Amino acid sequence: MGYVKAGSVTSLAAGLLFGFMAGFGAYQTSGNPRKVWVSLGTSGTLAVVMAVRFFSSWKFMPAGLVALTSVLMLGKIVFGMLNRPHEP
Repeated sequence: MGYVKAGSVTSLAAGLLFGFMAGFGAYQTSGNPRKVWVSLGTSGTLAVVMAVRFFSSWKFMPAGLVALTSVLMLGKIVFGMLNRPHEP
């Protein structure tokens, strides 16, 4: 959306990169539920970067929304890691 509104190539590149990483992480996790590291790194990075942007501008869209959904995703991943059965 940043590319459409302002012509920001950086927004386009970041959106494509993080979209690819999120998709790749989901693909890995669907094959083996223990491979959560790409998803964890992607969600964590997005949560931190977008939270900083939100707190500097106090505009919910898009930084606050992305930060909120990334934090929720981090919680889901960590909850899943803590509740899965451990191998001997």
